[in-house]
Amino acid sequence: MSENILELRAIHKAYHGVTALDGVSLDVRPGEVLGLVGENGAGKSTLMKILGGVIAPTSGTITISGTPYDHLSVNEAARQGIAFVHQELNLFENLDVAANVFIGREPRRGGFLKLVDDGEVHRRVAPILQRLGVDFGPSDLVENLSIAQRQMVEIAKALSQQARVIIMDEPTSSLTLTETARLLKVVADLRGTGVAIIYISHRLGEIEHIADRVVVLRDGRVVGELGKGAITHPAMIRLMIGRDLKSIYLQPARDVVAEGLEARGIVTRAYPDRAVDLTVGRGEIVGLAGLVGAGRTELVEAIFGIDLPLAGEIRLDGAPIRIRGVTDAIAHGIYLAPEDRKRCGLIVEQSVMHNMTLADLSRYARGWLVDGAAERRVAEFQSKSLRIKSESVGATALTLSGGNQQKIVLGKWLSMKPSLMIFDEPTRGIDVGAKSEIYRIMRDLADSGVAILMVSSDMEEVIGVSDRVVVMHEGRIGGHLKREDFSEHNVLTLATGQGHLTESAHP
Repeated sequence: MSENILELRAIHKAYHGVTALDGVSLDVRPGEVLGLVGENGAGKSTLMKILGGVIAPTSGTITISGTPYDHLSVNEAARQGIAFVHQELNLFENLDVAANVFIGREPRRGGFLKLVDDGEVHRRVAPILQRLGVDFGPSDLVENLSIAQRQMVEIAKALSQQARVIIMDEPTSSLTLTETARLLKVVADLRGTGVAIIYISHRLGEIEHIADRVVVLRDGRVVGELGKGAITHPAMIRLMIGRDLKSIYLQPARDVVAEGLEARGIVTRAYPDRAVDLTVGRGEIVGLAGLVGAGRTELVEAIFGIDLPLAGEIRLDGAPIRIRGVTDAIAHGIYLAPEDRKRCGLIVEQSVMHNMTLADLSRYARGWLVDGAAERRVAEFQSKSLRIKSESVGATALTLSGGNQQKIVLGKWLSMKPSLMIFDEPTRGIDVGAKSEIYRIMRDLADSGVAILMVSSDMEEVIGVSDRVVVMHEGRIGGHLKREDFSEHNVLTLATGQGHLTESAHP
């Protein structure tokens, strides 16, 4: 009998003649963490959908504990102990945490009435949440939880199924450093009990830390496997993109201009007793670092007019401006690429073209009608400039990869000539190749004279992309770092409030 709990052999999948998977074979052993990496479009999601029974392979065999299947149904995959932690959250916001964890599998009471036993549901969920070390309980409504907390609910759901194989798809994309460390400890604990983990992540540092083996996909094929001693950033990237990746930091091509954004005495609703001063010069990329809950998103949303500040002044190029809402911010050339691009940055059911032109639709109006030809010209120009991979600008945004969706958000704003561009977690859930392109776009924007403010929880990104780093701690500026002072230790020291606190962050 095979020692593998799961075997995939010669898995093929084609859509209308287009090959998504081309003879993929891999094994999963009990009690191991298998890292699965590859760029967006490499075939990872298709392979996992086949394993979860969402779609059937065109050909190939799936063997679970010695039993072969030509395909699985969703129910059969669950019965065989395969559970998922999805990158895209699948939760019911109007229900509490416990109900979401056991949705569809609720214990019953009341005989033939088959009433949901809410008390029993809460009793079963409580120890799972305690194991994860979260700061919310079974009775908390999901709608009141942050993105990071909702991700932990998804993980709790998988743990509740007593799974033998857990597939984690970008499980830490919205987690803090502390929560990520806690999750990696949970993964290690599960490995110790014999549970197999398929760990999919674009954060290669996590893969290097936790994986026992790594399988690399490129263009629908397995292009390599790395054992524990061979798992390194360069080795994974070389296999993923077929070449070595250049340094993440791109030198600026122009001097920083003192004018740009000046935010003075900004007070947000999240921290009504603390004021923040922040400057971003034209031509520089300022990284805004800090732990989740430090007030970074609230600060940039105040600058963009989503949630108006309680006090403070905003200046652009030395002149005071009044922002009473998002419309005012846009009128002044202040644009935001939000953290949750699908929910807040795009209308995913609409085309690439319509998403790119919607924010400035009056520009394309001819009387009461929209000039579709003008829309198409702008969308095609931005698509070519940003190297967006889609069938055409008429393709639905939902069908594109995460990296290409982020480029659509950028294309929307770039066609409107930004003065200040705010990026909130710009490469969340994006592969290394697409990340490199996003960083190139950011540097090109800065070199053209745009002020760039980047909120990021990815330490490698903060250190690798920024010209200057401002660190927030509990609603105030904990300090700022020049490039020569960049280090993970220095950023974390300021983020945890251990450094000297200053009230401003000037170049």
